[in-house]
Amino acid sequence: MRIELCDVTKRYGSATALSRVSLTLEPGQIVAILGPNGAGKTTLLRLLAGIAGPDHGDVLLDEVPFDRNNFGMRRRIGFLPDFPALFPEESVLRNLAITLRLYEADSPGAETRVLDLLEALDLLPLIEMPAETLSRGQAYKVALTGLVAAAPELWLLDEPLASGMDPQGLAVLRREVRSAAARGSTILYSTQLVELAEDFADRVLVIAEGAIRAFGTLSELRAAAGAPEGADLATLFSKLDGSRR
Repeated sequence: MRIELCDVTKRYGSATALSRVSLTLEPGQIVAILGPNGAGKTTLLRLLAGIAGPDHGDVLLDEVPFDRNNFGMRRRIGFLPDFPALFPEESVLRNLAITLRLYEADSPGAETRVLDLLEALDLLPLIEMPAETLSRGQAYKVALTGLVAAAPELWLLDEPLASGMDPQGLAVLRREVRSAAARGSTILYSTQLVELAEDFADRVLVIAEGAIRAFGTLSELRAAAGAPEGADLATLFSKLDGSRR
């Protein structure tokens, strides 16, 4: 899926969360959105998920304006917030069944795929447990299972590498993200940790105060910052976001 944001602005009351953002993302990319608290990272993800709409500008999916009321378009997108929303009184298995039904992904073979993921994430012993009894990391694993099984074209992940998952869960996340990108899906994930952008993303989007400071590969960001080829991302970020560190 090709994603375009054209001069997008989003306000909450008198506060501007995003200011005239323009961006194009091609299929098969893994993009880290890097910025401090309040930079606009989550707002950007929510706009792309259709949870919020822009006050100005357009969001295009494959050159078609994104209609938040078009459930066919929404099914092409998977959004995983930092605290995933599950049905608290429903079991793990029931939550996953609901997710697959909403995405119309409950086709033959889906059950095997879900079971494989549950095993890889060490969730099989918990499948009959109500979601409200799960830890944050376990709940994130359940939501991740649903996202991977639904296989959307656009993955939107809010702080996934600070989700409370154990190393086993993080390893599965990295594996599945790489696999989805290889199939042509586009993945955007937010983080405040520069080292988690440096070793996992194909491209980095630096955002601060609701505006894009830079977007590109590490080599391109180094060139934009006038930094030498060996400069690390932390150094680049301090230059590109205009902070004084």
